[in-house]
Amino acid sequence: MAKPPSNRNKSTSVAKSDSKPPANSANKDISLQENPGSATITVTAVEVPELTEQEISDRLHLERKVERAFFEAGKALMELRERRLYRSTHKTFEEYCRDRFSYTYRHVNYLIAGCLIVDNIKMGTNSSQNESQDEMGTNSSQILPTSEVQVRPLAKLEPQQQPGAWQQAVEKAEGKVPSGRIVKDVVQQIMERTKVPNTYQIGEVCQILAKDNPELRGKGGCWGIVNHVGEFSCTVRTWDGEYTVGLQHLKSHNYLPAECEQMQLISDRINRVYSDSLGETVKSLLQSLGKVNRPYLTAVEQKLLTLLELEYARIP
Repeated sequence: MAKPPSNRNKSTSVAKSDSKPPANSANKDISLQENPGSATITVTAVEVPELTEQEISDRLHLERKVERAFFEAGKALMELRERRLYRSTHKTFEEYCRDRFSYTYRHVNYLIAGCLIVDNIKMGTNSSQNESQDEMGTNSSQILPTSEVQVRPLAKLEPQQQPGAWQQAVEKAEGKVPSGRIVKDVVQQIMERTKVPNTYQIGEVCQILAKDNPELRGKGGCWGIVNHVGEFSCTVRTWDGEYTVGLQHLKSHNYLPAECEQMQLISDRINRVYSDSLGETVKSLLQSLGKVNRPYLTAVEQKLLTLLELEYARIP
């Protein structure tokens, strides 16, 4: 059977061999020039006007907002936590921060601790200077942190030491905002000068003092058994594991030797029960035992721990 003729016409693009660009074309191929490197490029000078006084004021105001971003975030997070403004949608502040801001709980604690340190720096500087303050509560000559990382090392110092340490870091940075590394070096030097001998002993029972240290989140008030004594810290075993804690975050219970031995036995029993795979209810019960503020367990606590041992304890 003969095929019916096609109604579609094939379009063919044919370039005319005699087509030439206009003689005065601005897009003349540079390859046609004898020496492309000698091409002349005309640049029109644009005059940049100076900033007005209002623009200078606006710039400083906006720069200060950028510099204070982490500080304002820490303040806001602290108020959200203290007023429990998350309670209508989330059970815990940690879940709220993760869902709402994609922040880990550690990052949130760093921001909150950072804003408290900035407050200490501002108060310490303002007390030694008699200058007018702007609407943000800072002196015009103050050099303030612009990042939480810059103030994180200061958390190792007492609040009254932080302003002086920050000022030393500013001086090391030649009057500019110091990096976190510079601040860390200054803090280390201060700690070495004010070094306090480590008097803790292996087997001693100590209480952990969090003091807004994000790395000790959830450990405040827990007791632990010292199993290693360092120069500036101790390693202690708590109800859920071992932690290296600075001397400024430890407080001895001053138990008698026999009481320390008794707490060592209790610690061993709790650690044989604990594992990461335990349910939250069981972990909460163990945590309550890990925060007792006496060198013994009550009868009810003894029965509770015995029951948990029968159910979950690992055979040593």
